Amino acid sequence: MSLQGKTVLFFAGPLYEDLELWYPKIRLEEEGATTIVAGTGERTYQGKRGYPLTVDANVDEISAEGFDGLVIPGGYAPDVMRRSQRLLEITRQIFAAGKPVAFICHAGWVPISAGIVRGRRGTSVGAIRDDLVNAGMRWEDSAVVVDGNLISSRTPADLPEFMRALIRALAARPAAAAAGATEEAGARTVATVA
Repeated sequence: MSLQGKTVLFFAGPLYEDLELWYPKIRLEEEGATTIVAGTGERTYQGKRGYPLTVDANVDEISAEGFDGLVIPGGYAPDVMRRSQRLLEITRQIFAAGKPVAFICHAGWVPISAGIVRGRRGTSVGAIRDDLVNAGMRWEDSAVVVDGNLISSRTPADLPEFMRALIRALAARPAAAAAGATEEAGARTVATVA
């Protein structure tokens, strides 16, 4: 299944879960998608396992329109990322447009703060089950739960099922007009580095 022409946004923050960011990023690129990683200020983040990541853009520099989907990795990063009002707004906009919003492990904190889980089915690591339930989600202990355009998984052990569901969801949608958003993010990244 080819994802040529699709552009997927990733959020990153300090102490992101390495596998939950890199595994989906590499799998999507193998399928032909372009990936853009946006942070909340810093240019580089260390993963929980020590793997460094240099982001492509800041969430303040991008718009939701040019992306075909969103992946939110877990780790400790979601607790920091959900404090960014711009990041939460982008999450809401991608969700409202019917595009896939995929989150895993502790990443459920971002959709909770974005206000998009009430009445929906989903899953997470057991540690934040109560948080999701209290936010109105119907929580399930499953490797992957797909409820419309919301895709969720529990832990890195579920990444194969998570990615199969995400790739199917992305392939089923027409590509967004990603060129503008991608070029814009790339231009800002170059300007920031210079």
